[in-house]
Parts: sequence; structure tokens; C-alpha cells
Amino acid sequence: MKKQPIKRVVIAGGGTAGWMAAAALSKLLGKNLSVSLVESDDIPTVGVGEATIPTLHIFHRLLGINEQEFMAATNATFKLGIKFENWAEVGQDYIHSFGFLGQGCWAAGFQHFWLKGQQKDITSQIGDYIPEHLACREGRFAVLANQDQNHAYHLDAGLYAKFLRKIAQQHGCNRIEGKIQTVTLNDDSGHIDSLTLASGEIIEGDLFIDCTGFRGLLIEQALHTGFEDWSHWLPCDSAVAVQTTATENPVPYTRSIARDAGWQWRIPLQNRTGNGLVFCSKYMTDDQAKEALLANIEGETLNEPRVIKYKTGTRRKHWNKNCVAVGLSSGFIEPLESTGIHLFQRAIVRLMLMFPSDGIEQAEVDEFNTQSRADVDDIKDFIILHYHQTQRTDTPFWRYCKNMAVPDTLTHRMALFESTGKVYKKAEELFGETSWIQVMLGQGITPKQYHPIVDMMGDEELQRFLDNIKNNVKKKVTNWPDVNDFIRHYCQTNIAR
Repeated sequence: MKKQPIKRVVIAGGGTAGWMAAAALSKLLGKNLSVSLVESDDIPTVGVGEATIPTLHIFHRLLGINEQEFMAATNATFKLGIKFENWAEVGQDYIHSFGFLGQGCWAAGFQHFWLKGQQKDITSQIGDYIPEHLACREGRFAVLANQDQNHAYHLDAGLYAKFLRKIAQQHGCNRIEGKIQTVTLNDDSGHIDSLTLASGEIIEGDLFIDCTGFRGLLIEQALHTGFEDWSHWLPCDSAVAVQTTATENPVPYTRSIARDAGWQWRIPLQNRTGNGLVFCSKYMTDDQAKEALLANIEGETLNEPRVIKYKTGTRRKHWNKNCVAVGLSSGFIEPLESTGIHLFQRAIVRLMLMFPSDGIEQAEVDEFNTQSRADVDDIKDFIILHYHQTQRTDTPFWRYCKNMAVPDTLTHRMALFESTGKVYKKAEELFGETSWIQVMLGQGITPKQYHPIVDMMGDEELQRFLDNIKNNVKKKVTNWPDVNDFIRHYCQTNIAR
């Protein structure tokens, strides 16, 4: 079959994923490209993905987005990590922060020095050796010249989509209002030829990007790509979300509070709080979930609680024929570690790197799918760790999670850390060694040994080494201002409470 040059890109669906794709393609590839986005004002977006991770800086740098303007426009606050409450045991909590842990050597990571220090009773909690962890607890933050960008954001997803839409339209993206009625496939190739709207308007394209959310209108309903279900590992399949007035100054972290059949999020924006309860419908009804959420929020509700249904898993192909799934149409892991927008971004940047200007090559499609699958597999294992490595047996949900079989890849990581204290990061993997260490320790895995190279240090030298790192962390964070004072001077929103 003769290859079709890609001149017309049609994005089906708006929301965060659609407008991220539109802004990136229009600004960075749009000179010889027609970019259109089709969305309907009558179809609500999920719009509750209000927490991010530091990789968003990469996307913003590509688009030349000014941090202060972006934060003021999206009611954003700074995020330095996630506080996990009741996950290992009821009443216990730990923080998974961004940033890097201590200082290791060529043979062993810092955790090995810390582990020996624990045995000698000369160390404090692991977070005292990570600046961002200490800053979470002390409520401090600053953006300084030459500083590592180890921070992320809490933001209003609807305002973020609006912010990106402005960029996209400034660079020539054509927004088409309408509801997609039918998807027409080519009789010979099986590729998508066009979309027909409810108005009768026909939108033709060469490459289609499916941002239609869980429906997967193009990638699944039209192309029947297939879905791999992960609900046996990640059993939560529902969420109820509600916004409330702010009752206190925002903290620089997301709260994740484990409940009887799932977990509750609390995300502080500048002028309100995002709340939600992720739950498993086998163990809790929608009404019970609403009741549980409303009983555990602060402030007045600003909208009616909304229930969202989903299935955890991944599309078998994220690029099929001339359709690329971006966002929830490609699959969904769940929001526990705020990886949703990161995966949108990865797909968009990967598409731009592999953009098929001269026509679609199957080898490139296969490589796109291989890389996309690796991304979601690695994140999937990290999320399962939180559920499975628990001492909780107080409810049927937690007993299931504790006793469920998990992927061999995760079993290996857990066993390696428990027996040797060792962790590793694959080349393109999202979560690094510091993340795995914090969560495995926080969930109750204590390594049985440390690397023998640590014994090359005497006890006094080890104590000086550990104290020096801890004191440097403390000195650094002490010089940062109160995070809310910083926000007021740096990026205060003009959105009314």
C-alpha cells in the first residue's frame, strides 16, 4: 500500500490530554501541518487529575511556558511529594518525596550507609537526608537559580486545559465544536478516513489522535484494538470527587489516606481543595463511597460529588493503524502516584520524535508501542507495591491486596531489596531508586543486610558522613521561605475563592 504523507492531524477530544497534544503539535511541528481538535461542550471531561510529578518541567520547557504565568492561571500550588497515611498500618504514615537521597559511592547507594547507621542507632528517618522530604514536613519552598527542578504542581485541570488551548490556537490549531457521531474507516487499509459529527460535518485527516477518554471512541470502538485488564492487581474501579473551600494554607504535598476499600486524595490549590475517594465497587457501593468521602473532608462543598467509573489496564496497542491513543483512551493505571499527565506527555513527545511526516512506517509504530508498554508496565509495578506490601488485614479489601499474586518483576524487586538493600532503575523507567527506597521502607520492607563496602568506614567516620549530609539538608531547607509566602509573591492567582 502506498504511504500517505501526514499533513492533517485530527485530535478527537479536548481536556488535558487533547489540549496538551494540540499545543505541542501546533507550536513545535505546526509549520507544515494542519492541526484540528474536535470537542463538544456537551461532553464533560474527567478533569480531576490535579496533581503532577516533576517531569512536567520537560513539557513546559519544550513549549516555552513561564512557570509563574502557568501557576497563576491554573490556581496552582507547589508539590514536593505525597504523604501516605494508613497504608502500611492504620495510624502509620510516611512521605514519598521528590528529589534525591543522600550520597552513595560507586558500589553502594546511600541507603546502605543509612542501614548500618540504623543498626548503630546514629541515624534519623530516611527523609532527613532528602531536602524535598524535609521541606514537605516544614512547609518550605523556593525557586532558585541553578536549582534542580525537583518540584511538581497541584493544579486545576480545567484551567490547565484552557491555558494550553490558548497556546494551541495562537499557533494555528483549529478547534471544531461538535459531537463525533461516526468514525469512517478506509475499506482497503482499515485506517480512519474521517469523523462525522452530529451536525453532519465530515472531518478528514491523515493521522488521528484519540483523546476521547475511557470510551476510546477511535482506538477501541472503531479499530477494536483490545484492552489488557489489570484489575486483579489494581482492584479499585471507581472514584468519587468533590471540591471544597480551603480551610487552611496549602501544604506542599498531596495527601493519600487509605480507607476501608480504597484511598482518599486531598489536593490543595490556592483557593480551594480537590478531594476524592478511589474505591473498589466489590467492597463499597457508590452511595457508601460518597458518604465516606463527605464525612472526611474539610470546608464547604463547591459542587455535587461526581462518581467516575474506570477499569485499570492498558490498550494492547497505543498506536494502531493511523490512530494514536493519548490519555485515558490508551489505558488507566490509577491516580495514586500522579502519573496520568506524565503518561499523556510521554505519548505526545514520543509521537513528535517519531512523527511520520512521509507516511506511517510499521517498524516505527511497533517501536512506539514497545516503548509505551514499557512505560506503563514499570509504573504499574510501582503502584501495585503500595497495595500489596501492607500489614493491613482489617477489611476484606486490604486482605485481598495483601494476599494477591503480583507480577514476577515486582516480586523480584521486593525480594532483592529485602535480602540485600539493593534497588535499581532501568534506563527509561520513571521512578528512580530514591522513590523505590522510600515506598518500600514506608510500606514496611526492612533490608536484612547492607553492602559490605560500608564497613570500610569506621563508626566515627560513618557518623560524620551521615551527620554532614543531614546538616547540609537542614541548612538548605532552612534558607527556603514558607511555601505560602513564596506563592503569594511568586505566582498568586487572581481567581476568586
